[in-house]
Amino acid sequence: MSLAAIALDRRPSLPLYVYPVGLVMLLVPGLNLTGDWFSYLFHITIIILIWSFAYTSWSLMGRFGLVSLGHGAFMAVGAYGTALMWNYLGLTPWLAVPISVAAAGLLALVVGYPCFRYRIVGHYFALVTLALTEVVRQVINATRDHTGGSLGYTPNPVGDTATLMERLVALQFSDRTVFYYAALVIWAFGLYIWWRVDKSMDRYAMDAISEDEDAAASAGVWVTREKLKITVTSAMLTAFAGALYTQYQQFIAPDTVGGITISLQIVFAVVAGGIYVIMGPTVGAIITIVLTESLRIAIGVSMVGLDTTIYGVLLVLFIIFLPKGITGAFLDWRSRRRDG
Repeated sequence: MSLAAIALDRRPSLPLYVYPVGLVMLLVPGLNLTGDWFSYLFHITIIILIWSFAYTSWSLMGRFGLVSLGHGAFMAVGAYGTALMWNYLGLTPWLAVPISVAAAGLLALVVGYPCFRYRIVGHYFALVTLALTEVVRQVINATRDHTGGSLGYTPNPVGDTATLMERLVALQFSDRTVFYYAALVIWAFGLYIWWRVDKSMDRYAMDAISEDEDAAASAGVWVTREKLKITVTSAMLTAFAGALYTQYQQFIAPDTVGGITISLQIVFAVVAGGIYVIMGPTVGAIITIVLTESLRIAIGVSMVGLDTTIYGVLLVLFIIFLPKGITGAFLDWRSRRRDG
């Protein structure tokens, strides 16, 4: 690709369909609809926005062939780190969240550097990250006296009589609209990071690395550094999603913010939505959350693990028949129709 073509490809423009989606999302709270059904849908929308951000964070790595099954670990670090520092140290989430995010980045650096330095790639890298997820889950369960183990963990509430300043310090609000706008801003921030990476020269370096590491290195690409940059960024953003999830739900457990179930859910959502499209992870979040809620309403807890089984089966089907995901397949179809 010529330098002129690269410069043209890096023009600062977002896909046009992102703008109307963002505008509609901004107007949702202004509808002032009432009723249990609207409250439930409003809650589901917030959950979708939070998970969309987490899925977008994973896709930063996944789109370049770095298939991580360890993002459940990073999300758990963000979630439990924030809650534990609030409960035991009285540290406001305004400080606990950055510390937890930095801890997740450090964990990614510790795990990622030896992997990239010694060329642990492909399914071997996936297995290493899978082991990381299990290690973090086991640590949470082993320290049940402090983390609640498999029973879950709840940040100390400020109470119904708390003042606005106390709620602001604790980042605990009874009005879901606050969390909606917070989740919306963070979701948009995730899209911005994805777009910035896509339009940066790092993208071309990572594309070259994913095709042939030796050829990329011979062309002057610092392979280990580039991989670490994208991995640490992805891990820190995922931990941020875990921290936000904690503040909104006010309850976390190893199976809701960590473990292989969450890691598999992340991979499935991104592949199903479209790993190479900016809105793909968001579409994947809609699919997974709606599927999870539908199963919960239909069968309750009578068949534990059914959602994980369905994720696995659908993941195989999407990889075989729709490798670009729903969003990617739709854009390809629209392009063929326009050209034809």
